[in-house]
Amino acid sequence: MSERESIASHIVTTLGNMSSPTLGKVSREPIDVDQLSIQQFPALFVQTASENRSDETIGNGGITRSGTIDYVCVGYVKNNSASAENIDTQRNILITAVETALDADRTRGGNALDTQVVSVETDEGTMFPFGGVTITIRCYYQFTSGTP
Repeated sequence: MSERESIASHIVTTLGNMSSPTLGKVSREPIDVDQLSIQQFPALFVQTASENRSDETIGNGGITRSGTIDYVCVGYVKNNSASAENIDTQRNILITAVETALDADRTRGGNALDTQVVSVETDEGTMFPFGGVTITIRCYYQFTSGTP
C-alpha cells in the first residue's frame, strides 16, 4: 500500500475510534445526510485531496520525494430534541474532537512526518436542521520512488 493510501486509512481509523463524541458514521464515500438515521450523527466523510511533491535526492536507490498532501474531512451534525447542544456547539465539539484525535499520532502510524489541521470552515447555518464543517488536514511525508 502506498504511503498516500496508508495515511488516508490511518486518518479514517483514528477518527472512527474517537470516543467523545462517538461518530455514527465515518466513510471515504460521500454521505447523503438525508439518508442517515439520528444514530449515525455525527458523521464524517474523508477524502484525499490535493498534493504537492518535490524530489529531494536522486541516486541508485531510487528517488526520495517529499510530499504535502491534503485530506478533506466533511463533518455533519444534526439538530434533535434529545441533544442539549445547539448545532453551532455540536460543530465546535466535532472540530475539537477531530483535531485532538489526529494530534495523538501526528506521524499517522509512521507514514507521515507531521499532520496538521490547516483550515476549518462551517456551513454557517445553511444546512439546517443539519450542521456542516469542512476540516482540511495536511500531512507532510517522504517516500522512495523507483526502487528496484
